[in-house]
Amino acid sequence: MQKICIIGDGMSGLIAAAILGQENIKIDLYSSKEKKIKSKKDNRTTAISENNYKYLLNKFNLQSSKFFWPSKEVNLFYENDNQIKNFLNLKEQNENLMYIFKNNQFIRIIDRIILKNKKIKIVKKKIDKVDFSNGSILVKKQKFNYDLIVLCTGINSDLYKKITINRNIEKNYKEVAITTTIKHRSDIKNARQYFLNEGPLAILPFSNNSFSVVWSIDATFFDENYKIIRNVLKSKIQTILEKIKISSIDNIHSYPLYLNLKTNYFKKNVLILGDGLHTVHPMAGQGFNLVIRDVKKLSELISRTVKLGILISNSNILKDFFNSRKPENNILGLGVNLTNMFFKNNKYFSPFRNILLENVKNFDFVKKLSKQISNKGISI
Repeated sequence: MQKICIIGDGMSGLIAAAILGQENIKIDLYSSKEKKIKSKKDNRTTAISENNYKYLLNKFNLQSSKFFWPSKEVNLFYENDNQIKNFLNLKEQNENLMYIFKNNQFIRIIDRIILKNKKIKIVKKKIDKVDFSNGSILVKKQKFNYDLIVLCTGINSDLYKKITINRNIEKNYKEVAITTTIKHRSDIKNARQYFLNEGPLAILPFSNNSFSVVWSIDATFFDENYKIIRNVLKSKIQTILEKIKISSIDNIHSYPLYLNLKTNYFKKNVLILGDGLHTVHPMAGQGFNLVIRDVKKLSELISRTVKLGILISNSNILKDFFNSRKPENNILGLGVNLTNMFFKNNKYFSPFRNILLENVKNFDFVKKLSKQISNKGISI
């Protein structure tokens, strides 16, 4: 049986191991020893599309969706002249637009799936080196060979620098995303996106009385208000949700924002996946949706290759993966970047933007296209 190595135990590494583990291959998942400590402190949430939600439910035979909060409607607002205006409402009658889940709960589900799979071995050791020429890894002076090595080690990893020697699409937004959980006693059941003067703010409900906030703000504004950021956020939430009754605000986490789209996906039999492959602005919530579609395509290619009796290391899997996934990853990544720029305050652009937003709800094709791309991505 052929064997692959997945390095990294974040959500990308875990979902890759769980999905690829259903193919006729063996997997070594190299896992961080600190993962359990980190996951307990992780109060972030993630949104996935209806199409990706159904794929995961079917793939893992999950009978219950109690960890996934459905949202049939997404309301979009923008700030103009100190007023919050609703410019677009996306709604579905028979399906949901998205499902929202808490990261730590999702990780526990995937952990259980991985532990039950005898073809997946969890290795709690640090990788010292990846040998691209031989398709092997070095761990404490021991060499291990694999048919495929998948790097899910995040944006700042040194392990794949030999793959990304060519120019990539990169941008430092000079913004910081702050995220927390707010408990409340109000009626907030569907997702909302606000384009505010300080930056885009998303509200993602995951229960009847709790929602996650992701607010992307200028790094300078964050530095100036760091000590009072909880009060600043609370005041902003009370402004946009006038009748909200806040019970509590959880610890606030923050992280810098970048655009990073790789131009090279692989070298020999070593592939990058997850944030290391594409890091996009969180505004549209497309990051993990792209990861799921990446893993889905890789799983399809591996399944076909193994069934034909071809060795993964001798196949065109990674080239086919690159050709099929790079267009959508780049188009969506750059599209989100342009959307973020569109809502930035600019004395030349803002008047045109305001006129457009006041009339966009009259164009049904905009709603249809937005829902289709958010749900199924872009077919190239």
